[in-house]
Amino acid sequence: MNFTKRIADKLGIPESKVSKVLDLSGQGNTIPFIARYRKEATGSLDEVQIGDILTENKRLIDLEARKLSILESIKEQGKLTPELERKILECFDTNKLEDLYLPYKKKRKTKADMARELGLEPLAKMIMAQNAQDIYHAAKQYTNKDIGDSDAAIAMALDIVKEWIAENDTFRERFRETYRRYGEIASKVVKSKKDAAATYRDYFDFSEKLDRCPSHRYLAMMRGESEGFLRVKLNIDDDRAIEFIEGRYLKRNGSNPELIAEACKGAYKDYISPGVENQIRKEYKEQADEEAIKVFAKNLEQLLLAAPLGTKAVLAIDPGFRTGCKVACLDENGTFLKDAVIYPHEPQLKKTEAEGIIRKLVDDYNVKAIAIGNGTASRETKSWIDSISGMNSVESYVISESGASIYSASDVAREEFPNLDLTVRGAISLGRRLLDPLSELVKVDAKSIGVGQYQHDVNQTRLKESLDQSVISCVNRVGIDLNTTGYHLLSYISGLGPTIAKNIISYRSELGGFTDKNQLKAVPRLGDKAFEQSAGFLRIREADNPLDNTGIHPESYHFVDQIAEDLGKPVEEIIGDGSLVSKINKSKLINAQFGAETLKDILSELAKPGHDLRGVAQVFEFDKNVKSMADLKVGMKLPGIVSNITNFGAFVNVGVKQDGLVHISQISGKRINSPMDVLSLDQKVWVKVLEVDIARNRINLSMKN
Repeated sequence: MNFTKRIADKLGIPESKVSKVLDLSGQGNTIPFIARYRKEATGSLDEVQIGDILTENKRLIDLEARKLSILESIKEQGKLTPELERKILECFDTNKLEDLYLPYKKKRKTKADMARELGLEPLAKMIMAQNAQDIYHAAKQYTNKDIGDSDAAIAMALDIVKEWIAENDTFRERFRETYRRYGEIASKVVKSKKDAAATYRDYFDFSEKLDRCPSHRYLAMMRGESEGFLRVKLNIDDDRAIEFIEGRYLKRNGSNPELIAEACKGAYKDYISPGVENQIRKEYKEQADEEAIKVFAKNLEQLLLAAPLGTKAVLAIDPGFRTGCKVACLDENGTFLKDAVIYPHEPQLKKTEAEGIIRKLVDDYNVKAIAIGNGTASRETKSWIDSISGMNSVESYVISESGASIYSASDVAREEFPNLDLTVRGAISLGRRLLDPLSELVKVDAKSIGVGQYQHDVNQTRLKESLDQSVISCVNRVGIDLNTTGYHLLSYISGLGPTIAKNIISYRSELGGFTDKNQLKAVPRLGDKAFEQSAGFLRIREADNPLDNTGIHPESYHFVDQIAEDLGKPVEEIIGDGSLVSKINKSKLINAQFGAETLKDILSELAKPGHDLRGVAQVFEFDKNVKSMADLKVGMKLPGIVSNITNFGAFVNVGVKQDGLVHISQISGKRINSPMDVLSLDQKVWVKVLEVDIARNRINLSMKN
């Protein structure tokens, strides 16, 4: 089924563009490829928009499958009417669809089912009709040894009436909307666990409008509830809700109105309210998950696109006190050379020996930079390294250790360094993160990197999908060197995957290195489609064709040849000559196949071949007088690094073990909708200390003014 118009209406994207994206995806094209090399077809939709189209299309396909399953189930029961079939087929709301299916859904035996088995359905119909002169007298004929008296018969018949009322799909939709517009979320601490629930102190006796509850607060309450510290409830005006139901069923001048009123109240309390509350909780949980996942994905993207140091020999230090600092030396390509352990801090305090080891490694391996982990003893190690005389030409960088221990113990690390200790693997990873963050971080489970909020509470399948897409997007935006890139990074390239990536590595070894992108076609299982999808994102330095070291797709090489011919210059002379590229007559070159956007990208690549959008790593210094929370004083102004961004604010590392929070209200003098509007991960900022709470391990900061 074609959902083009429905997707276009929901996302606000022209139908023609949606149609083209679905067609291209159906032909086996990836999101990065479509976004980068099919701009004319899609009207330059970006990766996010293309991803949204494909996600919505999948949701609708899954919904359609659910409809067919429901129709088949009802048909098997012999209860499918043309009107019901029409309602189901025309429904595109998951909640409404399940409302329609509810009366026919197989479920555990209910009180109403037991009442029907005892033959009380006719009595239930009499109660609903509200026209019996004496319902209690009428109920006598249904009494027996299993039922007892009239009161018992009526009570059991009311169970059937409650179920009928509860299965009215109009009520559920009405009350779902009531929750959305007027509902309140409330939480209270479980009294017996109050002392252990200090983390959730803000929610011990809390309530606010549901539609004003931000995602991070909703997820915090859900976590507190799941851990058994909080009781959370969604509330609406129950009395008005029951009155609304009574208005549908109570007949003017009908007999026994008190029985219908009881059934209406019971249907609401026992069936409708719990069911609708669960639906709304699930709905808001999904919304909160999506917001948290977007924050995590954006943070991960910024971390992956952090500026690399480039090709320089690096000495990496995983700092520590008692167990010493683990040192690893790497060449400019990240190849491990040598390791050592030094003890410059208490309790050993072997500074002279440690200094000698560092000096020798720096001299022997022509080290140009030092990477220092930001964990325990980081500040002390950085200060000590910077104090070593005669090493002014060697710059030192503090590197995040998040996820390094996960990598050290992983199958990936064991495969790379089977004979090395965990701690040495960790130091190597830190050094490689400085050289090229993207290449190293793709080896670590994204959840372990710690740049998000509530990553363990959100839908794990959706989180993985989103984070995987972020990694794929970053890898393809940057592009990779076909001859030096490892298997893990290569596997994220558009159209490849793990199996083909391994085959490329194997063939590269046999070949002694690629000199032409067309050689990829000889790689086992790398067919024409995989070549088309991947070729533009791969680079070959010193290739036979200089265009192979650019982001220009091979399908456009003949177009560049035409440009060179028009300029009367060989291709190699055009590449990198921005002044020459600027003279190209663009209007003459645009045609049906190569539009303005494609031409713009080609000319950009010709002007700056191999340009790295990530920039270059910069040295950063914390305040030398601040090494612990005890050193912080209210009013201090300090340099810091943005370490994490959430919906409610940003966390900033000011050089002490605990990161400080800059609440969203303290980020800017102007109102902002999200911290991400003005901040990015690893951004260098200045902050002012507002509050230091050592007991609660909290630091509040401000960036205003």
